Amino acid sequence: MKHSKLFALALLLVAACTAPEAPQSVTLTREQLMDKIRGGWAGQTIGVVYGAPTEFKFTGTLIPDSQPISWGEGYVKYWWDRKPGLFDDVYNDLTFAEAFEQLGLDATSEQLGMRFAYAPYHLAHANQAGRYNIRQGIMPPESGNWMNNPHADDLDFQIEADFVGLMSPGMIPQALDIATRVGHIMNSGDGFYGGAFVSGLYSAAFVESDPARIVDMALEGIPEESTFWQCVNDVRVFHKKYPNDWKQAWFEILKRWGSDTGCPKGVFLSFDIDAKLNSAYVAMGLLYGGGDFGRSIEIATRCGQDSDCNPATVGGVLGVVLGLDALPEFWKKPVMDIWDLDFEGTDVSLAKGSEYSFNQALKLIELNGGEVGEEEVTIPLKPVEVLPLEQNFVNTYPIYRDQKDDWMSDTYEFDFTGNGFVIWGNLVCLRGISADYAARVSKKHVGSEVFALAEENDDYVAQIEVWIDGELDQVSLLPMKGTSRKLEPAWKYCMEQGRHTVKMVWLNPKPDTYLLRINAIQYYGDSPVTDTYYHN
Repeated sequence: MKHSKLFALALLLVAACTAPEAPQSVTLTREQLMDKIRGGWAGQTIGVVYGAPTEFKFTGTLIPDSQPISWGEGYVKYWWDRKPGLFDDVYNDLTFAEAFEQLGLDATSEQLGMRFAYAPYHLAHANQAGRYNIRQGIMPPESGNWMNNPHADDLDFQIEADFVGLMSPGMIPQALDIATRVGHIMNSGDGFYGGAFVSGLYSAAFVESDPARIVDMALEGIPEESTFWQCVNDVRVFHKKYPNDWKQAWFEILKRWGSDTGCPKGVFLSFDIDAKLNSAYVAMGLLYGGGDFGRSIEIATRCGQDSDCNPATVGGVLGVVLGLDALPEFWKKPVMDIWDLDFEGTDVSLAKGSEYSFNQALKLIELNGGEVGEEEVTIPLKPVEVLPLEQNFVNTYPIYRDQKDDWMSDTYEFDFTGNGFVIWGNLVCLRGISADYAARVSKKHVGSEVFALAEENDDYVAQIEVWIDGELDQVSLLPMKGTSRKLEPAWKYCMEQGRHTVKMVWLNPKPDTYLLRINAIQYYGDSPVTDTYYHN
């Protein structure tokens, strides 16, 4: 027995010594590198448009096979003309690509944050919350921290991290370094990991063609203790268990991970913009699509929720694998209609963005010990170090959603038992609304009419004191301008568990012109809701 064990050990040692070593580098021609970068930008844009008609229209449910999803000649230009804001993930990507081109590869989070915060286009969720924070002097990483940003776990960085991998071909450690500088502008925790994961997907796609291996490589830098890693890893587990049934895997993911904790618009509702769930749908498209471009983006779309951004990521990753030249003409031709057109709020097109990514990739390859020749580039492949663990909403559990549908014109009060709250609401301008409707709104009558929202030429800033348990906690500033707006009027986390009172006092009210709509108040506690919670 002793000899047999020694023999087995010897065999293992021989196998270890004779196993092929992992490659230390990968060589591509300059043309191949540029073709892959162009394919990434094109694939992302294709996915955005393909999923446009279904974005957040299927929440908590998959899109059935009976629901057609259109694509055809002229389709990208149609959406370009009709809804330029649809391309938010692309033009955010391009903003950062341009910033690195102008500021250099060592651009700081503060420099990048300022470029982002003062871009002229519309933003929402974690992006707008981060923008607001920076405009108020709260700089990264605090601008993306969940204590300052209720949307910190949302997928915003995930949908605009594509540029990171495109400028870091095969160099995942460098991609994660850039992701860390950019992602904490608007996110933290799982929201940050979503962008880090996408950065890794794109980076890996330059040197690996197997979608399963690409997903594995992108997860290497994410801490296994994080709920983000656990959620996306479950896709790998269910893919092995149900290799031919993506819908069964979808149901299993929904059962385990289909509830949002942070986003005030989605907690206790079917709307889910959480990064880990939507990244799971990205992984599902890649794994079950098996490398087929059309099938992969279709699955990512039919998973629902953010069903334009998720196929955009899948399309971009496979666009890198294939390169622009090898993308099927059926998919490629419509996106070429806008290839040279500048996106809303930018001076950058897909053509120019590709040039930026190519230039940055060459510089980064040289900086990290690779070689850039006249015809070929040699990309160094280095081990990936795991990112530090960060998790949001620690000991902060949703316990109740109080649907208010109410209005504030001067003061507003409420009380609750728990350790935190966030108000979902917005400042409303009554200009342009009929006198009759304005009067009914002022009397707290809630109808279904559409009222005026943010105006870019309106300089009014509401100043609202927030008193908690009889003490002034903060003065909340709510600009009327859309690009400056504060998404949530007030919130507070990590309070002592117990009974609390909140009173808001409007310091500069103009009740005939501005009102604060309070849609709902989300309460948190230091332990999860149980069946007996409401009986105590």
